Amino acid sequence: MEITTIGQAFKLKSGTQLSAKNMQKGIYPVFGGNGINGYHNEYIFEEPMIVIGRVGAYCGNVHRTKHKSWITDNALYIDKHLLEYDDDYLIYLLRNLKLNQYASQSGQPLISFGRIKDVKIPFPPLPDQKRIAAILDEADKLRQLDKQLLEKYYKLAQSLFLDMFGDPVVNPKGWEKKKLNDLGKIQTGNTPPRAKKENYGTFIEWIKTNNINTPFDYLTTAEEFLSKEGLTKGRLAHSGSILVTCIAGSKSVIGNAAIANRDVTFNQQINAISPNNDNVKFLYHQFKNAKGYIQTFSTNSMKGMINKTAFGSINFIVPPIELQNQFAERIAAIEAQKAQVQTTLANSNNLFDSLLQKAFKGAL
Repeated sequence: MEITTIGQAFKLKSGTQLSAKNMQKGIYPVFGGNGINGYHNEYIFEEPMIVIGRVGAYCGNVHRTKHKSWITDNALYIDKHLLEYDDDYLIYLLRNLKLNQYASQSGQPLISFGRIKDVKIPFPPLPDQKRIAAILDEADKLRQLDKQLLEKYYKLAQSLFLDMFGDPVVNPKGWEKKKLNDLGKIQTGNTPPRAKKENYGTFIEWIKTNNINTPFDYLTTAEEFLSKEGLTKGRLAHSGSILVTCIAGSKSVIGNAAIANRDVTFNQQINAISPNNDNVKFLYHQFKNAKGYIQTFSTNSMKGMINKTAFGSINFIVPPIELQNQFAERIAAIEAQKAQVQTTLANSNNLFDSLLQKAFKGAL
């Protein structure tokens, strides 16, 4: 398979500035660093374009615009093809490159054409590109179907909660409310001194926000562990606790929650609550349904931070425990179905990733 570089394959340009203040309500999608960020009454591009996030946390993300769109200067777009590339193939290729690894690391992450023009990319004949794209399309359809089914189960769980308890923020059913401080023991995690290597080992998981900010109801397995000595300096959350993201680079993940189904330690970006009397699954689903409300307690408008005091002051509804337990029993059936779909989705993701790697090594 012939190899070329991004700079030899096509030219990139920055989009045209359009601030939120100047965006006029309209029907034309405005693409920024991470896809559509609004709609405007004017457009610049008539045909669909391939867009790469240029600035910020989402730089390197790859999207295809729709007919008649605006691309802002937070993104780059393919302005000119220098070699014959199929667009579908090219999108898969660019996403596989993980272009965010080439972003500048000083200040705000930034990608420029100059930073990525020498990145090597495969250049098979056009018929092979179309064949590869067609295979990847079929594999992608499988995982998208699994994602859609999983989303239905999430919505079903949400509907069950709202049907039984109503919106926990508006509280239309008039349930008693209590502060989180009164509902359980709250802890903020920490980082044992890294200067002492003996604090880290294989004894107990040290959870970070990436173990919470997932589609799963339970914590995923940590990448890093503490030693027995590290545990004496860390913060322990027992099985049955709920861990919540309270400090993050993006406000959108503040309030994400997951249940600990084993004892773990955790870092300072996380607050954990160990319920006193409330059903853990009920409390967890209340976190999920009140995420927007929880985010209002953040003290940082651009990123996100809720300190322990603010976290403890959040008001939650407290229906009778019998009703909470009834909800937990009914939600268990949904969780069982959801777990099956998550396994299927993991398999379809693995299949897609395997085909993706083979495709760009000339083995597909």
